[in-house]
Amino acid sequence: MRPQAQNPSFPDRERVDRLRLIRSRRVGPATWRRLMAEHGSATRALEALPGIASAAGIDRYEVCPVPVALKEMAAGRAQGAAMICLDDPAYPAALAEIADAPPILWLQGDAALLARPMVALVGARNASSLGLRMARKLAAALGEAGYVVVSGLARGIDAEAHEAALDRGTVAVQAGGVDVIYPLENAALAGRIAAAGCRISEQPMGLVPQARHFPQRNRIVSGLAQAVVVVEAAARSGSLITAREALEQGREVLAVPGHPFDPRAAGGNQLIREGATLVRHAADVIEAIGTLRAAAPSDPQPDPPRRPLCDVAPVHSLILDRLGPVPVPEDQLIRDLSLPAGRVAQELVALELEGRIQRDPGGLVSRPA
Repeated sequence: MRPQAQNPSFPDRERVDRLRLIRSRRVGPATWRRLMAEHGSATRALEALPGIASAAGIDRYEVCPVPVALKEMAAGRAQGAAMICLDDPAYPAALAEIADAPPILWLQGDAALLARPMVALVGARNASSLGLRMARKLAAALGEAGYVVVSGLARGIDAEAHEAALDRGTVAVQAGGVDVIYPLENAALAGRIAAAGCRISEQPMGLVPQARHFPQRNRIVSGLAQAVVVVEAAARSGSLITAREALEQGREVLAVPGHPFDPRAAGGNQLIREGATLVRHAADVIEAIGTLRAAAPSDPQPDPPRRPLCDVAPVHSLILDRLGPVPVPEDQLIRDLSLPAGRVAQELVALELEGRIQRDPGGLVSRPA
């Protein structure tokens, strides 16, 4: 494994405090970003956090202790992993643009790959032989054209894409800690990616992924990429979540068509019906990315105004107080809260990305047990 990049952009205390802030209870990426914007540094944000929590009705709130953060950093060093902070030079620029960019990334492998243009290839775990062959061809051709292939290290399409792009550059985004390989069957592939490519995660070292971590991983996959290509996906699948995230992030979404009788093609065919670009070969992807670049505005657009945390925290508390482990319909929750539907929907997305609620089939929402 090549030496890991070090990131001396911030004083040591600020780096420790940035990690402490994101590891503090009820602080997700969006909340972290608002706190940093309002207080100017992680150190001052940590000082203010107990008071903010108290104003939101949370008693005896304690921030993440220094020893916990130092233990995580020591575990990262022991695994040969580098900790990259948002605003570090090594932090991927495309990912930094999204509203809920991870404040901290753990990285194993070649950090330079994060500075290159990326295309995400995602798809079914139980992919067909034709789907696997398509993933191989697309990944190899995109790598030959200079793109880094990013995916989620799952079995099926993800693994095939990583393997085919390994010689040219691939990034694997993990749902658990960067040192925890899931699924275990991809352990050998993960080792090769750490040696010749790059593995990243926003999660603490040693964390075993749970169901709620995979949607969070998916928004990083799409956030890194200029375009997301769905090779095979069922009508309800993680690949479609990635595609939806990509659309919200302003990324190009493309899909490989499949036979209408094959349920593994239902998601990709649905995306095409909704306007996704149909993909026959890598040239279609490269053409779509070129069109996107040509249509991009030349002047940078201002970031949308951030709502102060004091405005958001009470709404989050109202939502969380209404929810428990038993799923309830989202429309019922909106009626019970007597708040505008758009406002509740916006906060539900933020809470879902922070792992504080989960969505269930049929428009139901609940709090993780």
